Amino acid sequence: MNQSHLSSLSVFMPAYNEEANIGATLADALAVIPKITPDYEIIVIDDGSQDRTAAIVQEWSRRYPQIRLVSHRHNRGYGAAVKTGLAHSRKDWIFFTDSDGQFKFDELPKFVQAKDKADLIIGYRRRRRDPFHRIFIAQVFLKLWVWFLFGLKVKDVDCAYKLFPKTVATSIKLQTESAITVTEFLVKAKRKGYSFLELPVTHYPRRYGQQTGGHLRVILKALYESFVLFIQLNFNRQS
Repeated sequence: MNQSHLSSLSVFMPAYNEEANIGATLADALAVIPKITPDYEIIVIDDGSQDRTAAIVQEWSRRYPQIRLVSHRHNRGYGAAVKTGLAHSRKDWIFFTDSDGQFKFDELPKFVQAKDKADLIIGYRRRRRDPFHRIFIAQVFLKLWVWFLFGLKVKDVDCAYKLFPKTVATSIKLQTESAITVTEFLVKAKRKGYSFLELPVTHYPRRYGQQTGGHLRVILKALYESFVLFIQLNFNRQS
């Protein structure tokens, strides 16, 4: 098979109140993904949005049958949306990113070209275009926290630009539903012996809407679940 192509691909993206961004993100995806594989699906996980996010995705799905909407009845958080996306991905390969337009799909082909170099191809932001407090939490606090609790050393653990075979996803059982869920996925993948390749990606400023990842309740839930995960991984042999 051509190094720049995949047999099939599931792309999923969590979305919460992204009515101003989701259309452009879907258009961006449709401009790139068909060049990678003719067999693909694009899944938007609407995490209980209170705006027209779901309605816009439904409009797009009527024009493009490859687009699917999966909705949470109420807002469950980013980690829950990631779990739902993984569970609903049906193709041989899985790629996930965000729906807010801060990542572009034009860098996905280089991830595909590197697919044989490691089990998971994971992105890290060259320059994070977020408010200072988000950057501090991610690049200082979160990085140290993840290393201290789990011994995981990656450049940008919560960068939403990751490509891996579906077999990797099906081999990992996730327990958390918070901002720590992607960390859990990587920690458990590492413990299973899967290899990582980290590649740089461009991060763009958010044009519309507001981020929720820096809210105190989100951080507190992630802290609590990280302690629970630490106990599970170190004192439960079946994990």
